[in-house]
Amino acid sequence: MTVAELQIICHTRAGVKEDLKSGHHLCFCVGEKMFLVTSPGSFPVSAAFKATAEEFEELISQPGFASHRHLGRYKWVYLDDVRRLDAAQWRHYIGESYQLALAKLPAKVRRQLSA
Repeated sequence: MTVAELQIICHTRAGVKEDLKSGHHLCFCVGEKMFLVTSPGSFPVSAAFKATAEEFEELISQPGFASHRHLGRYKWVYLDDVRRLDAAQWRHYIGESYQLALAKLPAKVRRQLSA
């Protein structure tokens, strides 16, 4: 997977915006809540995303995955190389992360996004 392919997957979701943070982290957000962070300037390209509690434990036990050093307590997973996951896996994890971020938004914002 490439950053461009991840962008395509992310933008299939309602209300997704991109933001460049710290000059080198490409963040994907819904209603100001991040759900995917990539580092396109690094090689290999790394990423981080929010996971469900069950998937978090499963993922961080696999090679190349770890609890994110700053956001791990919120079940964010760090992935050292975006190529470790195929397109179907990325669609799943991006979808889960998006839904978790969406659930944290105020009801009014969620209604606007679903309209």
